[in-house]
Amino acid sequence: MTQTVLVTGGTSGIGAGVADVLNIAGYQVIAATVSQEEIDQYEGAPEIETCLMDVTDSASVEGVFKKLHNLSGLVNCAGILVREKEYDIDVFQKVIDVNLTGTMRCCLAARSLLEKSSGSIVNMASMLSTFGGPLVPAYSASKGGVAQLTKSLAGKWAVDGIRVNAVAPGWIETKMTQGLRDAPEREAAIFSRTPLNRWGKTSEVGALVKWLLSDEASFVTASIYPVDGGYLAM
Repeated sequence: MTQTVLVTGGTSGIGAGVADVLNIAGYQVIAATVSQEEIDQYEGAPEIETCLMDVTDSASVEGVFKKLHNLSGLVNCAGILVREKEYDIDVFQKVIDVNLTGTMRCCLAARSLLEKSSGSIVNMASMLSTFGGPLVPAYSASKGGVAQLTKSLAGKWAVDGIRVNAVAPGWIETKMTQGLRDAPEREAAIFSRTPLNRWGKTSEVGALVKWLLSDEASFVTASIYPVDGGYLAM
C-alpha cells in the first residue's frame, strides 16, 4: 500500500522541496498551505495533492486530518519569519503561533492516524534552534521550541510506535533567503562560516526527511539533524 505523507507549508520553500523528494520516492504526498494563491501557482508534480490548511486554526487543522483514511508521516514545514518586526508583540505572537503552536496542533491532530501506522513525524527546526538571531527573536524562540517539542513528543509517543525527529536547516536556497543571496557582502559573510562554501538546496533537506520517515531510521527518535554545510560547527 502506498504510504501517505502530509507536508505542511508544502507548496513553497523547503516544504515544496521536501514534497518533491518524497513524491519521487513513491510516497503519496499531500502539500498543505494557508494560501490559495500558492495552490493556484503551484508547479509541483501533478501527483502531489494540495489542500488548504491554516495551522493557527484548530478547526482547519482537524478538518484536514479527519478526511484522511491513513497517514504514514507528517512533515511540519509551515513557518514564517518577519525580520526586524518581531519585537512588536503582536508579530512575535503570530510567529510563535505559526511556527511552534502550529506544529503542535498538527502533531496532535495526526497522532491517532500515525499510531495506527506506526508512523513518523519530522519537524522543521533551524540552526536558530541552537543560537539566537538578534533580528528574529520570535523565529529563534519558535525554532528552539520546536527542537524541545520534538524531544518531548518523541519521549511521550514512543510507546505508541510513533517516532518524532527534526531537521535543522542552515542557509538554504529559498525565497526567504533571496535577499541575502542578492547581497554579495552578506553572502560572503555566510560562506566564510560555512565549510562547504555554498547555499544548501531544498532537495538536500528533503533527502534527510525521506530517510527519517523510512524504516532505515527505525531506531532513530528524539534527534535533531543539522543540514547546514557545517555552519554550526564553526
